[in-house]
Amino acid sequence: MSDRFRGFLPVVIDVETGGFIAATDAVLEVAATLVRMDEDGTLAVHRTVNFNVAPFEGANLEQAALDFTGIDPYHPFREAVSEDEALAELFRIIRKEVRDQGCNRAILVGHNAHFDAGFINAAVERNEIKRNPFHPFSFFDTATLSGLAYGQTVLAKACAEAGIAFDNAEAHSAAYDAERTAELFCDIVNRWRDSGGWMPNFGE
Repeated sequence: MSDRFRGFLPVVIDVETGGFIAATDAVLEVAATLVRMDEDGTLAVHRTVNFNVAPFEGANLEQAALDFTGIDPYHPFREAVSEDEALAELFRIIRKEVRDQGCNRAILVGHNAHFDAGFINAAVERNEIKRNPFHPFSFFDTATLSGLAYGQTVLAKACAEAGIAFDNAEAHSAAYDAERTAELFCDIVNRWRDSGGWMPNFGE
């Protein structure tokens, strides 16, 4: 894994939010899907960690965004945790995976990654979190990669082109979208390898 991505560990992130402005709008769900590489250099989904997140104090919640995701931020059964608690545990898991995979740092993978990265970075700053495992400004964007690989930039349509099942009824859940994005990322990376674009140099 370390050789494939120049010491970076790709971690797929998806956030569901109360709007589009990272500095003011609430993070309501966050999920991270970890990927691993086998001895043949094939990338595959490993596991997903996700949290329901309570809106931070003073957070903006746009009704249109809530209608779109179907999230009720104050539903008692959400068992939501604070941003600080969610990110602390998420980052702990990611840092351990970085060490276990022999990498130097994590790199965020997202579908329209600038959106997810913007909300993660805003939450990090808001909560004064010091140990962010992600590269501060570089990320892998599967919308761009899917446009190249399949001629599609919408997640559902790119998954269809890749032969990945996508249930629109389950979409806009951070865990579901992160897992589908991770499958898409793995498929693109593996197809590129199979085309001769990159081959592992194990044992060299």
